Amino acid sequence: MEERPKLNPEVVAAVADFFASSAFGSRGAVVTDLDGTAVHEDQGRIYIPPPVEFGLRAIYKQGRPVILNSLRFPLSVMRTFGREWLIISGAPIPVVSMNGSQLGYVKTDEKGELCFEEIAAFPLAANEIDPVLAGIDSLLEDDIRDVLLFYYPRDWRLGEIIWTPVADNVLRVKEKYKSASSVIAVETSKLAEMLHAEEICMIFLLIERPADDLMAYQHSKPSSFFTAKGIDKMTGTAALAERFDIHLASSVGAGDTLMDVFLNGVGLSVHVGPQSLPFRGLHQTIKLSNSFELGDMLFALAGQIQGEANEHDGKSTARGR
Repeated sequence: MEERPKLNPEVVAAVADFFASSAFGSRGAVVTDLDGTAVHEDQGRIYIPPPVEFGLRAIYKQGRPVILNSLRFPLSVMRTFGREWLIISGAPIPVVSMNGSQLGYVKTDEKGELCFEEIAAFPLAANEIDPVLAGIDSLLEDDIRDVLLFYYPRDWRLGEIIWTPVADNVLRVKEKYKSASSVIAVETSKLAEMLHAEEICMIFLLIERPADDLMAYQHSKPSSFFTAKGIDKMTGTAALAERFDIHLASSVGAGDTLMDVFLNGVGLSVHVGPQSLPFRGLHQTIKLSNSFELGDMLFALAGQIQGEANEHDGKSTARGR
């Protein structure tokens, strides 16, 4: 098997400089987006690449926490790679889900089944849902009917619900968006009633196009997603950091789209993939080509902690002689 190219020396130097200038080894964490960043898709299969697994195992071994920060809803994380990630972590996984609107742990229950334990949630207010519904009414008045509304209740067990204005489209939508728990086609007045009857954490509005064959959580246009005012991936990260006494200036953040605003709030900001992002880390900013390089970077970062520990042990031994 052909060996992958090693990390760019400038990246290695930036990681070492960040580590030397921060408290990552004692107070830092890794905060990472999922799709396009820490997980990879190949012909419809979404998985954790081996280099990322190796890097994560090394980070966990050194005692540093990893926070997942994703547009995905909890059931989606659990159904795709939740069990695999739990095996790697060996402990409940802290998650910022649905653009910061629900925080919690993915874990196993007393029966060994995957579940989600909520820490906090920030549902949309009624006056934040109504403008979305008004926008749908305007589209329908203009005879634009290839619109879908995805919504995500606070009750994680309900998963993802998709509304279409065209009853004949229900089966097609079910086939296309297999992550959905249910697909409905009701009058907009009934849809409004349903949305107001639940605590809704996030809404995603999509006008379908023939070439659009991505799952809902993989769309990355900020204007399409609706969460409570002031809630995003950065506020979710800050809330978990405060709860766990994590120092964000000593932490690493990795992401790949404009939704990943938490990249402005961490010490080392890691941009993964081809998109040019405006975010800058408080100490360093680096660019990586793909999730495979991210895994290598995490392994290198864990090596910094181990190297520091070895140096400390060596000095202690020398003093004891």
